[in-house]
Amino acid sequence: MTTELTLTRTTDSARVEAFSDGVFAIAITLLVLDIDVPEARSAQGLWHALGAEWPSYCAYLVSFLVIGVMWVNHHTVFSYIARVDRTLVFLNLLLLLVVAVLPFPTALLAQNLRRPEAAHVAAAVYGATMVAHAVTFTVFWFNATRTGHCFDERVDLDAARATRLRFSLGLVVYPITVLIAFLSAPLALAVHGVLAVYYAFNQTPVPTVD
Repeated sequence: MTTELTLTRTTDSARVEAFSDGVFAIAITLLVLDIDVPEARSAQGLWHALGAEWPSYCAYLVSFLVIGVMWVNHHTVFSYIARVDRTLVFLNLLLLLVVAVLPFPTALLAQNLRRPEAAHVAAAVYGATMVAHAVTFTVFWFNATRTGHCFDERVDLDAARATRLRFSLGLVVYPITVLIAFLSAPLALAVHGVLAVYYAFNQTPVPTVD
């Protein structure tokens, strides 16, 4: 009886999505704050100082893409969800926890990218953060598709469950980036950028029924 009551205690998903949008917006804005403003006494010196900041530019660009694609995927998922229950709200908070922390490994990697030994550790931390995101996103989607009671009535539940494998692909891909980090930190960062672009253009929509 308790389980049945829990399943029926759902609320509109709009507030959860609006709160999530705010977290995404703050996280993506914080990225630029870690780019130091260089100082120089001459134009040539300023150009040199600006060029020396290339690790920050690269880390910023990749993380901007990563968070942007996360937001797009999150928005896509919530286009199928019409209501949320307590479990889904907490799983969404867990997902946002990983999103909000991404500026930290971004700054860590940017500051250490030119220090070979430290760069490997920083890139591994960045990759581990992405592993955590893959885990939280997969758990969120598996829970959403478990009963389907939070979905819009037009969503084909069987088709939604069939997308679980694609949604869990990050569980395989992102641990590999942690291994790559110990070979080459810049390569690991580049792989994260390529993966972000891939996910931006390769989304599997969930079919709906009339």
